[in-house]
Amino acid sequence: MAAASAGELARSGQEESAEGPRFLVQIIVPGTNAAQRSLLGRHLGERVSPPRLAPGIPMVRSSGRRNLLISRGWVQATALVFLLGFFVLGLLAYRTYAAQPPIPARVVDPAGRVLFTGDDVLTGQELFLRNGLMEYGSVFGHGAYLGPDFTADYLRRAASHAASRHGGVDSAEALARTVGDFRQNRHDPATGTLVFTDAQAEAFELLKDHYRRFFAQPSGKHGLRSGLFSDARELSQLTSFFAWTAWTAAAERPGEAYSYTNNWPPEPLVRNQPTGELVVWSVLSLIALLGGTGLLFAAFGRWRFLGWHGREGHRLSFRQPGEVALTPAQRATAWFFLVMALLFTLQSILGGATQHYRAELSSFFGINLAGAFPFNLVRTWHLQLAIFWVAVSYLGAGIFIAPMISGREPRGQSWLAYGLLGALVIVVAGSLLGELLAIHGASDSIWFALQGFEYLDLGRFWQVLLTLGLFAWVALLFRALRGRLAVEHRGNMPWLFFFAALAIPAFYAVGLLAHPRANFTSTDFWRFWVVHLWVEDFLELFTTLMVAYLFVLLGVVAEAIALRLVYLEVILYSAGGVIGTMHHLYFSGTPVEHMALGAFFSAAEVIPLTFLTVEAWSFLRLGIAQGGQSTKPFPHRWAIMFLVAVGFWNFLGAGIFGFLINLPIVSYYEIGTALTANHGHASMMGVYGMLAAGLALFALRYLMPAARWSDRAAKISFWSLNVGLAWMVFATLFPLGLMQLHHAVSYGYFEARELQYLTNPTNRLMEWMRLPGDALFILGGTLPLLLLAYRGVRHRVPQLAGPEAQDNLFTEIEAPPDSAGRAAPSGAGQGELS
Repeated sequence: MAAASAGELARSGQEESAEGPRFLVQIIVPGTNAAQRSLLGRHLGERVSPPRLAPGIPMVRSSGRRNLLISRGWVQATALVFLLGFFVLGLLAYRTYAAQPPIPARVVDPAGRVLFTGDDVLTGQELFLRNGLMEYGSVFGHGAYLGPDFTADYLRRAASHAASRHGGVDSAEALARTVGDFRQNRHDPATGTLVFTDAQAEAFELLKDHYRRFFAQPSGKHGLRSGLFSDARELSQLTSFFAWTAWTAAAERPGEAYSYTNNWPPEPLVRNQPTGELVVWSVLSLIALLGGTGLLFAAFGRWRFLGWHGREGHRLSFRQPGEVALTPAQRATAWFFLVMALLFTLQSILGGATQHYRAELSSFFGINLAGAFPFNLVRTWHLQLAIFWVAVSYLGAGIFIAPMISGREPRGQSWLAYGLLGALVIVVAGSLLGELLAIHGASDSIWFALQGFEYLDLGRFWQVLLTLGLFAWVALLFRALRGRLAVEHRGNMPWLFFFAALAIPAFYAVGLLAHPRANFTSTDFWRFWVVHLWVEDFLELFTTLMVAYLFVLLGVVAEAIALRLVYLEVILYSAGGVIGTMHHLYFSGTPVEHMALGAFFSAAEVIPLTFLTVEAWSFLRLGIAQGGQSTKPFPHRWAIMFLVAVGFWNFLGAGIFGFLINLPIVSYYEIGTALTANHGHASMMGVYGMLAAGLALFALRYLMPAARWSDRAAKISFWSLNVGLAWMVFATLFPLGLMQLHHAVSYGYFEARELQYLTNPTNRLMEWMRLPGDALFILGGTLPLLLLAYRGVRHRVPQLAGPEAQDNLFTEIEAPPDSAGRAAPSGAGQGELS
């Protein structure tokens, strides 16, 4: 053998501990026999030590741990970026609490009569949330997009009343007095008293009656259930919450010439207009994007440090699914993917119903849908199920891949996996039922029914249970990986896989800091740790690890090269993504530094998406070339195609569409419009949804006999999901968003969010144009995936026993001969052996 003799390999195998790493890629060197090759790795039986990384560099330390496969500089740079990012976030958390808009102890008119109290504001906020109104309209621009933004709505109506009282909107003097009413900050921190002018006090009383009429309308009128609020005190408290948000939007922050919300929403009646800081940081964001992209490509062009070309000369032989043995826990994941497919199908149907409200507000093809399923209930379920079905797929995929990484599966792992799935089903069913009861007025418990925060709607009990379930999943992975982790450097891929999995429950748990009775500004700060940090950074990290490991397991890329790419992605994503979380909080009452840092660093988020999308083509060309050289068919074409789709939608949905709405000057007019929904669909479904489907297909390919597998079903699902999503985006959401943005700039934000505008004939026509895309997505996309998931359960491959179960390597790699015609080393020096 060129790399090492069979005797040397046997001796190195005797030195390895019983918990040593196993190999998922089999190296075939011409001239060796099967017995010699088997010494290079087995999936479940005896384990051998890997060959050396390079002459003179031992693969395994004397301590028994494998050396770090790449330079320590990668680890140090990653740690530095993380520490710096979260140090800044810690400072911003302090500033959020220190500078958030105060909730006055009491609000009085000039005569000293109490209009409402701070407790009324917090109770009104709780009423707003637990009745699901954040999934109907929004406050501070955050929430759903059918109903109005109640901050902008109250501010316009109150300012209009004040202007009329002072002499009419055509009077310069009346407008000046109106501006004085709303922009002067009359809050006394010493006493906790806020004084409203007579005009503001009158507007408050009038608007209590307006919101009584609004929420008492029949369900078909506004998409809500009839008689949502009938108690006068509750209506007064709800109006108090709206009044407080409008006050923060207009009253000038002490010592500044702009409001607590950086002069958002744009409202000429109170002289709310873009600030100098908003314009300056928008310009600097563009500079950061262009300069950062140029510097990164210049550095990469100079050094070319990823090194994709190490595999191009090797010949791969992919083992067919029927030849691969599965562990009991891997077989149990078939149920995970069936539950995933069921939830995905239901979530897609609810998505179609949600969008249909904007085409036919009062009926669903003649049926009064809002009577049983009001818009806010349907959208709540739609968003919650999006998180649930993606999470179930990730959990199943993690359990499926863990034994491949470690080479062992502890006893009883399959039963623990079934228990975890059962707990997840209970959480899903319990939370959906609680949301149904809450929105129909049958329960007001924030623990078991509804918290009402967008993306964190589920009751706190279910939120805690889901968090514990995610930690239990990490414990399952640790049980499977423990032996492998014991012999690996903590900077190598097995440990990164474990750390990425651990980050998922850890950062989801941060959402427990958001509470319905806390100041909305600080509550939103923690909520976006889940919406942004959890989804766009740590799920992205786990996504990267999963994809990288799949390609390593399949032998397409060497482990050291994949590890280098993982660190690069973590550094680039985290450099912008951690502090870039603040781009959600420009106008939520946080101080101006949140907008400055959020704008600058969120622009940097686009840089890795641009760079890695370009680099992905090198990766794909390598994979295609290797697949063409394989002596056996590649069994994962459609799973890999879904991963290709992830890269495309990551660049388009998260990158282009995300950057479009993150510029402060654009967000000032755009927040809470269809462009936000456009970004959300293209990035959430395009990235995490496509990955969840791809992971499911990868596992299902092994979970059923080849005769039961259908490439046609996988192909139909792939193209239907991608074409359907593109149809939603380009036929409806993107053009609607551009028109709504134009309307907001030309006529006003209040006008752009009015139900009258949203349901005008032009918009309704564009909503109807989405129907073919929705139908294709549901019928052609989710149903074939559901069929394959059902077959994975119904026709699962049997549990293999005896010698057959000891060898389930995925790929055989034949190293090319060197210039002298001898068999070259098989690439162990690149660390491709997992």
